[in-house]
Amino acid sequence: MNDLVYIVIPAKDEGSRIERVVRGVRQLGYEHIIVVNDGSQDQTRHRAEAAGAEVVSHLINLGPGAATKTGIEWALEKGAEYVVTLDGDGQHYPEDIPALLDVLQKEDLDVVLGSRFKHPGNDIPRSRLILNRLGNALTALITGLWVSDSQSGMKAFRAEFGAKLDFQFSGYEFCTEFIHLVRHHRVKYREIPIRVHYSKETMTKGQSVRNGFQMVLKFIREFV
Repeated sequence: MNDLVYIVIPAKDEGSRIERVVRGVRQLGYEHIIVVNDGSQDQTRHRAEAAGAEVVSHLINLGPGAATKTGIEWALEKGAEYVVTLDGDGQHYPEDIPALLDVLQKEDLDVVLGSRFKHPGNDIPRSRLILNRLGNALTALITGLWVSDSQSGMKAFRAEFGAKLDFQFSGYEFCTEFIHLVRHHRVKYREIPIRVHYSKETMTKGQSVRNGFQMVLKFIREFV
């Protein structure tokens, strides 16, 4: 099965972390690893290649949504039957990938969402708890679908659904758009617990309150 799985990792200035992430994925036996170097100004591309990833680069920073879309499209062109996305900052544990894929296959689902908030062992900073609860509420309001971790970057899905992911948003809004497309296409999905590790570096990335309200305005303009 591993030959049919492609791992997509969007990365912006992750030169100090991306090699560790890629090596962690490779140790699990996944050879098809696509790092989308989203206009990085550091050694992200070279470190990812040195670790054994295939790197696709944006000349300028287009945003995590655009980078994820590029990676998914590349994976599908290469013949992926299953796609897994995870962040390039070391927040996610590659060891959780097999569990996502196992549930996807055994339960005949289209999408499996990794949820930080379903794992009791995660030590999530209070600021992130607040921001993600806000994100969940806004996502539910916009999409009509409640999930426990709407902003999670760790997901697994079948190629058939990946082909429908024509993201209109290039920033972090794509996480909410992903949930919108899950409901719009009425696909079968489930959330399962995943572990996360927060560091000083990972805390500088991700959503903010300002981004959250900007997301709402963008979705209103697009869908209302």
